[in-house]
Amino acid sequence: MNRPKVVCLCGSTRFYQEFQEANFKETMAGRIVLSVAFAPGVVEHGERVGITLNEKVMFDELHMRKIDLCDEVLVLNVGGYIGDSTLREIVYANKHGKFVRYLHPELELLRVRGGR
Repeated sequence: MNRPKVVCLCGSTRFYQEFQEANFKETMAGRIVLSVAFAPGVVEHGERVGITLNEKVMFDELHMRKIDLCDEVLVLNVGGYIGDSTLREIVYANKHGKFVRYLHPELELLRVRGGR
């Protein structure tokens, strides 16, 4: 078996359910998936997970290293939303020659600020 492609999921963690769905679909397609470590604010066993600003900076840097490791990036642009962090990841991926694809390719150029 050839080495499977490695895909890194990028997008707003407010779309945590979409991250889970994309992880499943990409895995079922035979790809190795790199994703967010967790989604701050998601209720897990009745508790909210909070992080400090320093921890967020560390997580953002770790996510860039995941982009370094991957063959391609899948942007979860739910409703066309691409926030500042995701935009930085797209720019970084493009700069480093990574193939970037979008959950909703028809909304690829749309950058919406705000909530769902």
